Amino acid sequence: MSGLLAKGRAASRDPAWQADYRATRPKIERKLGHLMRRRHGGRRARVRGRLKVGADFALLAAAVNLARLAVLGLVRTGSGWAAATS
Repeated sequence: MSGLLAKGRAASRDPAWQADYRATRPKIERKLGHLMRRRHGGRRARVRGRLKVGADFALLAAAVNLARLAVLGLVRTGSGWAAATS
């Protein structure tokens, strides 16, 4: 088993593998998973009632998504959204 793990780790150091991983990994959905693990309130409710908890978490998820899109360089154009060019 350790040989397989070592082989996988060696393959993950390959620049071609890293480029493919960066191109295909989820960029937004991963942040929603982070909401549950970190101190964003994903595990604890700040309000009472299912509707209020759902609305609170939806607002939190939207805020995290918008922050992530800003980090990725998404900007509003006249015809829609596009990646920022430097």
